[in-house]
Amino acid sequence: MARDLVVHTPEGLYCPPGDFHIDPWRPVPRAVITHGHGDHARTGMGTYHVAAEGLPVLQWRLGEQDYRVHALGERVRIGAALVSFHPAGHVLGSTQVRIEVDGEVWVASGDYKRDPDPTCLPFEVVPCDVFITECTFGLPVYRWPPAADVARDIEAWREECAANGEAAILYCYALGKAQRVLAELMAHTDRPAYVHGAIDAGVQVYRQAGVSMLDTLRVADEARGTDFAGELVIAPPSAAGSPWIRRFRRAQQGFASGWMRIRGNRRRRNYDRGFVVSDHADWPSLLRTVEETEARRVIATHGDTGALVRMLNESGIETGVFATSYGEDD
Repeated sequence: MARDLVVHTPEGLYCPPGDFHIDPWRPVPRAVITHGHGDHARTGMGTYHVAAEGLPVLQWRLGEQDYRVHALGERVRIGAALVSFHPAGHVLGSTQVRIEVDGEVWVASGDYKRDPDPTCLPFEVVPCDVFITECTFGLPVYRWPPAADVARDIEAWREECAANGEAAILYCYALGKAQRVLAELMAHTDRPAYVHGAIDAGVQVYRQAGVSMLDTLRVADEARGTDFAGELVIAPPSAAGSPWIRRFRRAQQGFASGWMRIRGNRRRRNYDRGFVVSDHADWPSLLRTVEETEARRVIATHGDTGALVRMLNESGIETGVFATSYGEDD
């Protein structure tokens, strides 16, 4: 019987024929990295195999490392495996990893989404025998509205706050979500948004990569006592409850995330508004992607794997689960 091309190890997902790990969570000699989020790209690896489009993000997040940079779709030999990177549609430079050995093809998706996003390349369907899929939002309740509609709602919220003499503080993850929101807002306003310093760093990386977004101003550059009433302010979730938030005398606070699909999540986190926008695949997209890859076997990772595994088993698809150490970036 053919051996598995990817197995679970204490260090992360490991390809024995290639002798490399994919997004390892412990130090290893050779790492193949799908994208720059901190739960997938860590320091301490010997060499980092990355797609060219993802290199600026990794340099921002990890600094200078021993990077081996590859063009999208280019097949390179690592050990006994042919490896190539393909767009995942998750964030700028995010990729899937295709592995081929003796005609057998496995694809590790990393994180991905199928919805349109002006800040990154769209997901590419890669036919394979075995598909390793993320399952962050692997429940039928998770279905995303169009991001353009959500951006319209965010601008309407800012106007509502302006009428009340309040700032509209929107919490977004600093890599991917903040930039996507800024890009989508361009269709609804030309009013600049203010950003936290942690958000600004990622915005500049995206701008240097040629991504068009709403103009931004740094909160830190404004004088103490500045009244931000009527302004949209984008900050990382870590800023909530921090001393930084005291700069805003009157404000409403919102959160942009797929987790806002469950209304109770907004109430528990004490946000005034929740905006449903995610950089991960929703339930229909998970099912669609499995079907389009034509994989005979699917391995689910990270998140609510049970519902997807049960549905695929009922459809006659062989399944498995890898327990991974990836965190929440949405």
